[in-house]
Amino acid sequence: MSFDTLGLALLFRFSPETAHGLSIAALKAGLGGRFDAGFDPRLASTVCGLAFPNPLGMAAGYDKNAEVPDALLRLGFGFAEVGTVTPRPQPGNPKPRIFRLPDDRGVINRLGFNNEGHAACLARLKARASRGGIVGVNIGANKDSDDRAGDYVEGVRTFAPLASYLTVNVSSPNTPGLRNLQSRESLADLLARVMAARDESAQTGANRPPVFLKVAPDLSEAEMDDIAMEVLDKGTDGLIVSNTTLSREGLIDSRTGAQAGGLSGRPVFRRSTAVLARLRQRVGPGLPIIGVGGVEDAQT
Repeated sequence: MSFDTLGLALLFRFSPETAHGLSIAALKAGLGGRFDAGFDPRLASTVCGLAFPNPLGMAAGYDKNAEVPDALLRLGFGFAEVGTVTPRPQPGNPKPRIFRLPDDRGVINRLGFNNEGHAACLARLKARASRGGIVGVNIGANKDSDDRAGDYVEGVRTFAPLASYLTVNVSSPNTPGLRNLQSRESLADLLARVMAARDESAQTGANRPPVFLKVAPDLSEAEMDDIAMEVLDKGTDGLIVSNTTLSREGLIDSRTGAQAGGLSGRPVFRRSTAVLARLRQRVGPGLPIIGVGGVEDAQT
């Protein structure tokens, strides 16, 4: 049995959320190791003025509170995205709220933006600001907010001075009503306010981070039309496709699959990639798109 297989077997003795916490603790303790082999220069790219050493990043959702972005970069990731972070701390949904589907190589979560809030995340990012590397910040809205678009504006104002890029996450299925922000009228208002806040922040500081919109994989053709038009109209810098899916199509483990929440891993790959392709057709070749969902190897 290899070391990796043994480690995975040990982690599977714990609940998914406990295992997640243990992995964060291990990285904080310096047990993650370091990738020192260097990257093939052919993997490098410059997107929105950011020089990525390689195209493989750690998506938001793993390091919710910006505890280990540098440890992730040392592992060899070309970039790390922390969050989702909301203005005020919130506990998220009741436990258990993460479910493994090993036969499907997937996970269902209904975490609900559990995080320590802007202040805690900002303090950690300030402490590592001189270390370099591309670290994006994924911003969201509090579950009980009366002005969800205002929460995103607050996120932009808080993190624009430090973030390599910002992600506007309107695609989590675990905050009731959040995906409604992807509708044409709501998205137009949200993006107008967010982009204005980013530009205002840039006037008072040196940093002008690109803004990406993260969307769901469960979009209709009409919804994709609306998203593409608003992203282009409001000057959004790029898209991230996609978040988790509500679909359970083709699952082997239908019993666990009946759990509520967003499905990630291998089962979302085909759906996420299809939405990415359709949005690419709509926005044209020039707008950057970061693909997320079911990435397991160089082929995916």
